[in-house]
Amino acid sequence: MSNPLLQMQGLPPFSRIKPEHIVPAIEQILNDNRTQIKNLLNLSKHYTWDNFIQPLNELNDRLNRIWSPIGHLHGVADGEELRQAYNACLPMLSTYRSEIGQNKDLYAAYQAIANNSTFAQLETAQQQIIKNELRDFHLAGVDLPADKQTRYKEIQQQLSQLGTRFSENLLDATHAWKKQITDDRLLAGLPESVLNLIKQNAEQEQLPGWVLTLDWPCYQPVLNYADNHELRYEMYQAYMTRASDQGPHAGQWDNSAIMAEILALRHELATLLGFANYAEYSLSTKMAETPQQVLTFLTNLAEQTKPFAIKELEQLQAFAQAQYGINKLEMWDISYYSEKLRHHLYDISQEMLRPYFPLPQVLAGLFSVVQRLYGIVIQQHDEVDTWHPEVQFFSIYDETGELRGQFYFDFFARRGKRGGAWMDECIVRHRTRQGLQLPVAYLVCNFTPSVGQQPTLLTHQEVITLFHEFGHGLHHLLTRVDYAPVAGINGVAWDAVELPSQFMENWCWQREAIDLLASHYQTGEALPSELFAKMLAARNFQVGLFMLRQLEFALFDFRLHTEYTADLNIQTLLNDVRQQVSVLFPPAFNRFQHGFAHIFSGGYAAGYYSYKWAEVLSADAFAQFEEQGIFDRATGKRFLQTILESGGSQEPMELFVAFRGREPRIDALLKHIGIVI
Repeated sequence: MSNPLLQMQGLPPFSRIKPEHIVPAIEQILNDNRTQIKNLLNLSKHYTWDNFIQPLNELNDRLNRIWSPIGHLHGVADGEELRQAYNACLPMLSTYRSEIGQNKDLYAAYQAIANNSTFAQLETAQQQIIKNELRDFHLAGVDLPADKQTRYKEIQQQLSQLGTRFSENLLDATHAWKKQITDDRLLAGLPESVLNLIKQNAEQEQLPGWVLTLDWPCYQPVLNYADNHELRYEMYQAYMTRASDQGPHAGQWDNSAIMAEILALRHELATLLGFANYAEYSLSTKMAETPQQVLTFLTNLAEQTKPFAIKELEQLQAFAQAQYGINKLEMWDISYYSEKLRHHLYDISQEMLRPYFPLPQVLAGLFSVVQRLYGIVIQQHDEVDTWHPEVQFFSIYDETGELRGQFYFDFFARRGKRGGAWMDECIVRHRTRQGLQLPVAYLVCNFTPSVGQQPTLLTHQEVITLFHEFGHGLHHLLTRVDYAPVAGINGVAWDAVELPSQFMENWCWQREAIDLLASHYQTGEALPSELFAKMLAARNFQVGLFMLRQLEFALFDFRLHTEYTADLNIQTLLNDVRQQVSVLFPPAFNRFQHGFAHIFSGGYAAGYYSYKWAEVLSADAFAQFEEQGIFDRATGKRFLQTILESGGSQEPMELFVAFRGREPRIDALLKHIGIVI
C-alpha cells in the first residue's frame, strides 16, 4: 500500500492522509531509526558532530515531520478512526523515546564529543544542543538501574495515554451538550452575531429555532450578555462540570481517576530520578531555579494584586445591587454584570468594537505591523493541500526577498476540533547536506465563523488572541538557527517561550497599530478616537480579578506538583488555593480542574506560572519600544536578532540581557496592568 506519510516531500499531503496510513508509517520510521542509530554507534568510536550528531538530528527530524500532521489532525479534525490510530502510536513513540534516552552508548558518544578539545570550536548553538542532550539523558533515566529504567518506560507510556484520554474526554463532553431553544425571549440580551451563530447551529442540526453549545464562541457570549439568569446558570453548570462527576453528564467522561493517576505517575517519575517532587523535575529545564522561587514570585504578585481585586468585586456588587437589586452575585452572574458595569463606566463593550475588526482587515493589519517592525512581507497562496477548505496558507519573506518560512492559519471553531488557540510546528528549520529546510507552522484559533455574506467580525479580545499566536509563529518561523533541536521554539525554556507571544499583544493597544488593523466592515471608517479612548480607559477594567484568576490557576498547578502525596485530594487543594488568593468562590459543583487541559494534557504541568513569568519579560521588552517608538526599526531589528532569530541557541536570560541591556524588572508589568506599588 502506498503511504503518503512515508513518501512525504515538503508540505504534508493532508487530503491523502488516511487513518490506515498512520500506524504502519510510525512502525516503519521507528524501526528504520533503530537500525540507523545502531549503525551510527558501530560506525566510529571517534564521534564528531558531522559523523554522529548531525545524522541523529536528521533521523529525529524525519520522525517529527511524519508525526506532526498526525498529531495536528488529531487536534483539528478528530474522528473515531483517526483517534484509534493516533492512540495506537502513543505507546510505540513513548517506548522509542525512553529507549533513546536510556541508551548508554548514545550517552557516552555525546559525552565523548563534549569532552573533546574540539568542543570549544563548535558553534554556540551546537554546544547548547549537546549540553541539552546530556541533561535530557539524565532526565530520561540513563543513570538508573535496569529495573528502574523499565519502570520509567512504563510510566512514560501511561502518562502519554492518560494525557490523551483526558483531552479526548474533555472534547467529547464539550460536544455532547447542546440546548435547543424555540422561544426567542430566552435569548434576550444576546448580540446579533451570537444569534446568527446559534441559528446557524440549528440549521446544521436541521432543527427549528436556535441551538446553544459549549464551544467558546457560544458559551462566553451567553455568560456575558444573556439576560436570562436561568440560562446563564444552565450553561455555566454544563461548562464547569465537563468531564467530571457533576453536571448534566455526570460520570460519563469523568476525568477524576485520570487526574489522580497522572499526578501519582508524575510524582513517581520525579522521585525515580532523584527529585523531591515533580515541580523540581519540571524546573530542571526552565529559567526558574527552585520551587520556592516560583511560589514566592506567585505569592508576591497575589499579595500586590488582591487589594485591587477586592475593590473591584465590591464595586461590582454595589453596582449590581444599586442598578438591578441583586443582593448576591453568583459565579454565572459575574461576567454578565461586569459587562453591564464596563458599559456603565466606559460606554463600551466587546460587541461595540466588533464591527471595526473584520478578520480580513485585522489579518492585513497584523501583517503590516510585523512588516514595519521587522521588514518582513507576507503573501497568501491558494493552491495548497489543507485539512479543511477554510484553512489559509501564507509565506514570509524578509526585506531582502528571502523566503523565511510558511504557515497555515485555521481560524474557526467546528466539530472535531479542540477548543482554544495554539501554534504548533509542522516543519522545523534545519540544514542538511541537501540544503536548508525552512520552517512551517500551524496557527489555530476558534473564532466564530462568518454567517451569510457578512465577514467574520472579531472582538478586540480575539484580536489579541490572534496577535498572541502569531507571536509564537514568528518565534518558530524567523529563526536563523540551522539546527532543529534549538531552532525556533525548540530548546527554549518553557517559562520563556511565552515572551514573543505576549510581547505581540502590546500592539493591539497602540493607536498607530490600530489604524492598520481596524476599519468598519461596512463603511471602511477607522476606529473613532472617542471609541479608542474608551477602549484604553477600560483596558485595565477588573485587571485585579483577572490577575488573581490566573494566579489561582498557577498556584494550584504548582502546589499540586510540589505537595503531592498519595492521599492528596485535588479539590481540597484547589479550595485551599482559593482561600489563599481568590476573592471569587465558585459553587461546590464546579469542577474547573477536570477541564484544565494545560496541565493534564498539555505541556504546562508545574509550569502554568510561565504565563506570568514571561509576562514580566514581555512587558519589560515592550517598555524599550515605548521609550524608542513602537515601530522603531532599530529596536525591532535588535528584538528580531536577539530573541526571534536566536531560538534556543542560548539561555533565555542571556538573550533578554542582549536585547534589554539588563535583567528583567517587574515594574513594567505592574505599570501596564495599572497596579502601582
